[in-house]
Amino acid sequence: MSSIADPLPAPLPNDVEALRAIIAAQAAELAAERRCREASETELAAAKAGLVAKALEMEKLKIQLARLRRMQFGSSSEKIAREIEQLELSLEDLEATAGAELSPTALPEAPEARARAGRRKLPEHLPRTEIVHAPHDACPSCGGTLRKVGEDVTEVLDYIPARFTVIRHVRPALSCRCCEGMVQAPMPSLPIERGLPSAGLLAHVLIAKYCDHLPLYRQSAIYAREGVELERSLLADWVGKAAALMAPLANAIAQHVLAGSVLHADDTPVPVLEPGRGKTKTGRLWVYLRDERPHAGQGPPAVLYRYTPDRKGEHPQRELAGFRGHLHADGYGGFDALYDGGRIAEVACMAHVRRKFFDEHVETGSPLAAEALKRIGMLFDMERPLVGLSAEERRLVRQTKARPALDELAAFLDATLLRIPGKGDLAKAIRYARSRWTALTRYVDDGRLELSNNAAERAIRPLAIGRRNWMFAGSDAGGERAAAIYTITQTAKLNGLDPQAYLRDVLGRIADHPINRITDLLPWNIAQAS
Repeated sequence: MSSIADPLPAPLPNDVEALRAIIAAQAAELAAERRCREASETELAAAKAGLVAKALEMEKLKIQLARLRRMQFGSSSEKIAREIEQLELSLEDLEATAGAELSPTALPEAPEARARAGRRKLPEHLPRTEIVHAPHDACPSCGGTLRKVGEDVTEVLDYIPARFTVIRHVRPALSCRCCEGMVQAPMPSLPIERGLPSAGLLAHVLIAKYCDHLPLYRQSAIYAREGVELERSLLADWVGKAAALMAPLANAIAQHVLAGSVLHADDTPVPVLEPGRGKTKTGRLWVYLRDERPHAGQGPPAVLYRYTPDRKGEHPQRELAGFRGHLHADGYGGFDALYDGGRIAEVACMAHVRRKFFDEHVETGSPLAAEALKRIGMLFDMERPLVGLSAEERRLVRQTKARPALDELAAFLDATLLRIPGKGDLAKAIRYARSRWTALTRYVDDGRLELSNNAAERAIRPLAIGRRNWMFAGSDAGGERAAAIYTITQTAKLNGLDPQAYLRDVLGRIADHPINRITDLLPWNIAQAS
């Protein structure tokens, strides 16, 4: 029933033509509404189809990225790195676009879909700031007293940028009333004598450059937005002084690494600007990793990085001149001289072997390559439960399970080689594996050894990501400085330390620390003291 306030409908005209006009107008209005509804449904379908197309394109990019990442240690790694960077940017743009198009105002989401997705739970360790949005003191409808019957809590993640602060070291000068002598506390040592930065700021600059991949000129611009002018040249001076200050620590880590009996080694190219010529040359960064954790060893994990201006074999040969033991490495010929005389035993990498069969299978779909991948995969499956067991336990399991599987794999490869063209890529992959068979199977008889050299490749990865930030150092000294900083920060990570907190601690102490007790500042000793 209409209320008294409802307006009365307008009376209908008595004229037949006028009535027909009203009916025609209503029919036209209904037709227009129907066309709008159909257009909206068409636009919605097109939007959904567009989202599906974008989702398919994102999946395609992800597959391409995964394939390129598997190839990133090949001969064309620089080209692949550029392709990966471009694909990452394309994928990021697509995901950002998809995120905008999936906003609540664009396409409504079904309630059951929202229930399935849920809301990401924020970490419990983060500090909370509570904002209470209290309603009125009295009921807005009747003015009655309100009582609490429950509450809704919604958490959002906020970010407060790091802020500069100034530490004022105030040292009162006091005089004695009796003897008129003067007393004043000494000034605490600074990482850079009479310098501007604290240990915390130096640590932040180093981590931003070498771990977060922010070049110094970008850091300078960021600091300027916060009202602090720190020129790039000044930051570079700090980096050089800090690296020099911590050089004894990097050398102590190197001594620990090379004192081990099992090492993983690898290298990666780095572009370096040639002074005076304005062109880049290709230097190398070498990694030597000691990690006894997989076989429950007692030595702390540590990684040593060395920069060289080229890839001549004399560099690893000189670095490992005093090493005795087993060396995990790829088939680079520069390592071959190390194996002469039996001082160092080669341990080849099954992951490199697998990669060649994988590439052949992707290119040709070869069932023989697929069978080789299956057999190699079984060897890796056998290794996963052995991580953390003692060396002897690992050796016994390998003798029982891995040895027969390796013998069967060797027989399969030999039989396959007789059935296929000798100049094909599959034949090359088989010959690559069989020519290194002794080094590939050496891990079966020694529980300290690994099936692959993936540990070294993981240690190389941070360098491959960040090397563009220090490539134009002006000389080879920039590469040597980067290698030293990476040695310290990556070793801290291996020992479970936050590298920035570790550098802050070390830089705050090392200036006054006795050089003959530098081992007190090694990451594992700091971790134990904590």
